[in-house]
Amino acid sequence: MDSIHDMGGMHGFGRIIEEMDEPVFHAAWEGRVYAMASAVPFGALFGTGQFRPGIERIPPTRYLTASYYEKWLDMLTGLMIEHGCVTRAELADPNSVPVAPPHPKAMTPEQVLPGIFGGFPQSRPSDGLSRRFKAGDRVMTKRHMSASHTRLPRYARDQPGRVLEVRGAFLVYDRVSTGDPTPDILYTVVFAASDIWGPQADPRDSLTLDLWDCYLEAA
Repeated sequence: MDSIHDMGGMHGFGRIIEEMDEPVFHAAWEGRVYAMASAVPFGALFGTGQFRPGIERIPPTRYLTASYYEKWLDMLTGLMIEHGCVTRAELADPNSVPVAPPHPKAMTPEQVLPGIFGGFPQSRPSDGLSRRFKAGDRVMTKRHMSASHTRLPRYARDQPGRVLEVRGAFLVYDRVSTGDPTPDILYTVVFAASDIWGPQADPRDSLTLDLWDCYLEAA
């Protein structure tokens, strides 16, 4: 998405300040939000593929002023309201009685923790998918992407690269966010840092990205 939500490579925000000995969570509520994000997909009508698109719907002013886990909380509550998991009235009144019915395929509380630690595999069978490129092939990333959600950052568009490895078939989150589960072949692509960042980049540096076939064209 071409908005303030894609800040990679943007100028004017100053240096990233490294926090020495940074704790995992700065407050207990952040840990609870992380736990919610891990557990909600097991009992809701949406999955992790909706998380980033949900964050991209946060108003720009709020996005720039909110902390990391405040963004997560805004995303979770927004998606849960949108998908009928909870109402605004329930959120406003902690003593309210839940009215939304449980998801028919929801896990039991005892099943959630093993599911979280088991991971969310995104790989899929590659039957019928064309592997247009192989290791060593020169490629170009596309210049224009969807006006909605995309995982191809602005700084890496319309750039020459080289395929390092073919990873296989994986879900494409651009599509998942619209309800399309069609997978695509994923490649690891390496770019010269000078192509991405200009002549000020160290000529010895490179950038490596995992990119789906739908992001690439033959060079």
